Amino acid sequence: MHKYRLISKKGEGTFSEVLKAQCIKTGQYVAIKCMKNTFESIEQVNNLREIQALRRLSPHPNIITLLEVLYDQPSGRLALVFELMDMNIYELIRERRHYLPENRVKEFMYQLARSMDHMHRNGIFHRDIKPENILIKNDQLKLADFGSCRGIYSKQPFTEYISTRWYRAPECLLTDGYYSYKMDIWGLGCVFFEVLSLYPLFPGTNELDQVQKIHQIMGTPTPELLNHFKKKSSHMDFNFPPQEGTGIEKMIPHISKDAPECVDLIVKLLAYNPEDRLSARQGLRHPWFRDVREKEKKQATAQTMSPAPLSPAPSQSSVVTAKSNDTKVSKAPTREGKDKDIAGLPSIGKNDSKKHSVSDSNHGGQDSQLLPPIGRPQVGLMIDSTSSAVSTKQKPKHMGAAKPAPTLQQKKQHNQMVAAARRKKEDQRMGGGLGVYAKTTMTETSRSGAK
Repeated sequence: MHKYRLISKKGEGTFSEVLKAQCIKTGQYVAIKCMKNTFESIEQVNNLREIQALRRLSPHPNIITLLEVLYDQPSGRLALVFELMDMNIYELIRERRHYLPENRVKEFMYQLARSMDHMHRNGIFHRDIKPENILIKNDQLKLADFGSCRGIYSKQPFTEYISTRWYRAPECLLTDGYYSYKMDIWGLGCVFFEVLSLYPLFPGTNELDQVQKIHQIMGTPTPELLNHFKKKSSHMDFNFPPQEGTGIEKMIPHISKDAPECVDLIVKLLAYNPEDRLSARQGLRHPWFRDVREKEKKQATAQTMSPAPLSPAPSQSSVVTAKSNDTKVSKAPTREGKDKDIAGLPSIGKNDSKKHSVSDSNHGGQDSQLLPPIGRPQVGLMIDSTSSAVSTKQKPKHMGAAKPAPTLQQKKQHNQMVAAARRKKEDQRMGGGLGVYAKTTMTETSRSGAK
């Protein structure tokens, strides 16, 4: 924590408190989530579901960014450093006297649905969708607080009392923990209505009152659906009086000409039967979001049409270096290029119910030492087959290894041999007997001198 200067307290929850701070080195403002529980090791930190989920989901424009994980092993204290947002949705609509512009509501709900689509397609569901966990900065929305998340393919039943009561889906209220990722879609529908109307849709005072408020507005479900829930329940009395329900449309009369499409989307998000509820991907394709989709398409087209900046041609040396690097990589293909962070993490998917059943009630586990910033792990380069074939191609036989340079002694011997051959040719040209005679005479003289 010595890297940051604490400024003020932003909020507090059951398991943590959030502080506003400033990085001393860079001056960047951040939000630090200080955990109230203590943790014994780095392994416990790495097993914390919030960290696992953010590693898997980041980076995404509508998912909060985890910048750093701070862990002090002697004290066991843990802090998560996030990017700082302006406010949450609850703070945006609290004590407002005027409704938000419909276009702004549409932009926010589209971004929220997009964050859920990304999350669900990566095998994670949030389980605590509510205005307090949805952050905004200017016109950008980001989903936060993944402390309660679970894997979509985890074994049921889950913890019963997990999400905030006002945003809890019927299957969470009526069964003993038999629910799925569709509970997030119910929370999306509740938040959608609350941002439009500036008040909560189902503010129940307890479990039974919560169910009754849902029935008063949405109507009592069919006996077949209630019997289906009853088979998975041991704590709820299912003798509900039949009700028609007042409907959603009468509660938001200020909606403009798009009211039928808006109401239709909310009703489909709040389908009593989770099987009939829209998915996040289907919600993004709903006609009410037509304007946002067209705007998004135009922006993508403009980015594609804009000319890319010209870059200077690479020098000959850089080309040679790049080729040599490709050759080195392709000669020794390994499995090291796979994502080590993800490979080393415990799975949030199948067969994780036993692993996390104990930590489910206390926000999913514990945290660790000073860890590197979390982000999308780097992926190893893929070398294509062509470059690999070129790099492993054998050299022609005539291109042998280069010979070493001759030494001074070798040069001297070579010069002597050349000189001797030259003298021999001279002798032969002038008469062969002279050479033999001179050689014999010199040899006899030297021997006699030695005696």
